[in-house]
Amino acid sequence: MIKMVSVVGARPQFVKLSPLARALAAPPKKKPAIRHLILHTGQHYDENMSRVFFDEPMIPRPAFDLGVGSGSHARQTGEMLVGIERVLLEARPDVVLVYGDTNSTLAGALAAAKLGIRLAHVEAGLRSYNRAMPEEINREVTDRVSDFLFCPTRTAVENLKREGFRTVSSGACIKAGGREPSAVNVGDIMYDSVLFNLNLAGKKSRIIEDLGLEPPYYLVTVHRAESTDNPGNLENIISALGRVAKEGMRVVFPVHPRTRKVIEKNSPLRALARNLLLIDPLPYLDMLWLEKNASLILTDSGGVQKEAYWLRIPCLTLRNETEWPETIEAGANKLVGYEVRQILKAVRSLRPIKKKLPEVFGNGRTAEKIVKILSSVQYNRTT
Repeated sequence: MIKMVSVVGARPQFVKLSPLARALAAPPKKKPAIRHLILHTGQHYDENMSRVFFDEPMIPRPAFDLGVGSGSHARQTGEMLVGIERVLLEARPDVVLVYGDTNSTLAGALAAAKLGIRLAHVEAGLRSYNRAMPEEINREVTDRVSDFLFCPTRTAVENLKREGFRTVSSGACIKAGGREPSAVNVGDIMYDSVLFNLNLAGKKSRIIEDLGLEPPYYLVTVHRAESTDNPGNLENIISALGRVAKEGMRVVFPVHPRTRKVIEKNSPLRALARNLLLIDPLPYLDMLWLEKNASLILTDSGGVQKEAYWLRIPCLTLRNETEWPETIEAGANKLVGYEVRQILKAVRSLRPIKKKLPEVFGNGRTAEKIVKILSSVQYNRTT
């Protein structure tokens, strides 16, 4: 039996975990039996962003919940590192899986690497080349200590190749058995999740009716530190959105806890936001259905950029760079930065996506590929 531990802690990681958890739970055919345990760091502690997610897309309840919560990067990562190390010493897994680029990713990677446990990074090789973003540092460090680098696109593989990593096909990765760090393009696991959950969202979600919405409307998400911790950036974003709302477009804004704290403490920001429909963070299926029916999505989230792409909804990215250049090259996404004029110009020049978009994120079977690779490796048994 192969024992695996997935370390997650933030909403995008739950999305990525969902299809992989289903694939790992499938009855084995030729592969060895797998015992998969989930460790939740508690990085997201809001019910709609965290625990409720384990019910909605049928992710098993975590075997371990550290309940770390918010804090500075150093404090949060340090507390996670201590807790994750304790769990790994108890569970003694053959391989640890980490996802994306959060502090949970970094802490899980460091804990596994220092204990000599093989490490798989799901969504490896992403680069914005902006080290002012904490996520960029998390990505680089995690990739550097990983044994299996599961890349979502060819661009991600090329990024790692330039940094000196060995790049292989999935077959070569299986043959190598993880003895040498290898970067392989398996496709984007979030695409698996969207394909699986979209029909379910259409059947179950009543969010549009509950909010009294009728298309057209615009959907907004803002949560990154570069957006929220810089008062000028957040003020510009909300000012531009407020002007769009004044011109007659309904602007729906599920507000991340970090962003809400900043708005509530700032009277001018509260005034600028009064014409927006501010709501609490939503369960995944509701959020997916809002995205599906929006006329435009404005976001600083990497995951939402991709979901907009797959749903063929025009996207404006409220940043100066993106880890997903494929969406820009295809004409489905545009970087607009933080200036009011640029945001408004892009909104007013909006055009629906009519052409077929390139299939650059795989075929929606990424989870199966990852399980095939990890289950074909000969591990040094720790139990």
